[in-house]
Amino acid sequence: MRTSYSPMYPASKPQRNTMSKKNCKDYPDDLLSREQEYRRQGWWSGEQLHDRYETIVSSRGENLAVVDNRGRRLTHSELWVASGNLADVLVNQGVCKGEVVIVFLPNWVEWQVALLGILRMGGIPANLPIRIDTDNLRYVAELTGTRAIITTKLHSSTSTREIAFAAAELCKHRIDILFVDENAHSWEKIEDKPIPSAPDVFGLDHIMFTSSTTGRAKAVMHSADTLAALNLTFSERFSLGAHDPIFMASPLGHSVGTIHGARLSLYNGAPLVLQDVWNPEEALKIIKEHDCVFTAAATPFLKDLVEADWKDEQPKLSSMRWFLCGGAQVPTALMEQAKKQFPKTFVTLLWGMTEGGLTTSLSNTPAEKIITTAGVGLPGLEMLIINPEEEQLANGEVGELVMRGPGVFIGYYGQEDLYNSLLIKNGFFRTGDLATLDEAGYLRITGRLKDLIIRGGVNISPVPIEDALSSHPNVSGAAVVGYPEERMGELLCAVIIPEGEIPTLKNLNAFLREKGLPKYHCPELLRIVEKFPSTPAGKIRKAVLREQIINSTVTKNGDA
Repeated sequence: MRTSYSPMYPASKPQRNTMSKKNCKDYPDDLLSREQEYRRQGWWSGEQLHDRYETIVSSRGENLAVVDNRGRRLTHSELWVASGNLADVLVNQGVCKGEVVIVFLPNWVEWQVALLGILRMGGIPANLPIRIDTDNLRYVAELTGTRAIITTKLHSSTSTREIAFAAAELCKHRIDILFVDENAHSWEKIEDKPIPSAPDVFGLDHIMFTSSTTGRAKAVMHSADTLAALNLTFSERFSLGAHDPIFMASPLGHSVGTIHGARLSLYNGAPLVLQDVWNPEEALKIIKEHDCVFTAAATPFLKDLVEADWKDEQPKLSSMRWFLCGGAQVPTALMEQAKKQFPKTFVTLLWGMTEGGLTTSLSNTPAEKIITTAGVGLPGLEMLIINPEEEQLANGEVGELVMRGPGVFIGYYGQEDLYNSLLIKNGFFRTGDLATLDEAGYLRITGRLKDLIIRGGVNISPVPIEDALSSHPNVSGAAVVGYPEERMGELLCAVIIPEGEIPTLKNLNAFLREKGLPKYHCPELLRIVEKFPSTPAGKIRKAVLREQIINSTVTKNGDA
């Protein structure tokens, strides 16, 4: 079944207010006029990424394009040839223009070959982290009508072949599997099923999947223009170009790795330096060896680098100009430690979604705001804070963040009703994040709507509590979730990964009060874990953690 719709157009629904759009440029409210403005500004050009890259190959073909920690490396010319060969394999095996091909690979050179090859033969790449299981691979393959999966037969001790084959067998339609291992291609087909119809969505160029913390992933659709707008404005903000190697240890299958690693590298013609299995000490060596100047990663990566052993005369990350950290809460104490340990690196919080939108601090941002805010939006990104009635709130007031802009996605594939339900007046998209904006446009994320804890009728955001707990000397990681209770509705439950001596609930609450938090922010329960259930992007799966606590699968360490 083909789905054909214009996903950028908001659903028709009654509106309650006229927004004054404080903190926004005066961009047009109607979609067609906005598109014209995006083109006038140069954010949208209609150019395909592989066409842009072909011009880079013709002028800088012998320069390094991609290298991984196995020692595999390709120049731009070699990448162009390899991707052309892969495109030919797909076409010869019956994959057609417009059909979805899932890239299910580790952070290897082959990932970049697969992405470029799919784009060159006119397919729609859809990428997934290598850690995904059979059930979730089957789900996204059926949701998107995937025609083929590109993977490797084995990764670490995991048989990715078995995962891919099992998922393909469970799907109702035919999915062929292409295995790529160091230039060797092999193909497996399941012939006795119908071939799916290709997506019929105007402008669709790439599908990515949200790292959902609560349920099934959503298939996020981007056009060539929305992704190019992110790459262009991002490169301009941080002065990134062809001679600025990008280090990427974040999974290329996740949006951070895809947009700020794989596609950014192709867009600029910059070397992409990959690390497959995370090891902070090895990462520091790789970054130094290749003089990497930029990376984007989640909080656990930053924390591990801060804590990593380093005996070199030069400080850690001495070549790196920019380290963008996001995907999960970044404690203030960690930002301060990073600033001390990486004196030559500008470390900034990064806010963004698979759906698009991006904020960072700037080199001239006041020091306090670098640590405590997520910065300001990329050029063209419009942000507002609204209340439940969809009315715009004043600067400093907490509400839901909504956004629109040239780098914002074009819809959810196969979930048009969900997409339309998240659009409000004039095409602003509801992010689900609770936030504030100040008069200068600096964004401060205070939590997620779904993560709010309602205790005795009072809405409590866990973010300030988690931030304070994370600065405790005996706490390596912290999360706060709601625990159901008959009288109060929910109680605050602190869940920590201890470091050294395990603190008591009484100790932690005294620490929170010393940090200036009100009494009603002090948890009534404390639970101890060795690690948090998390997404590939490093976000804590709060729903899973809450279920573990309710079902008593974690260690108690005192209740109030």
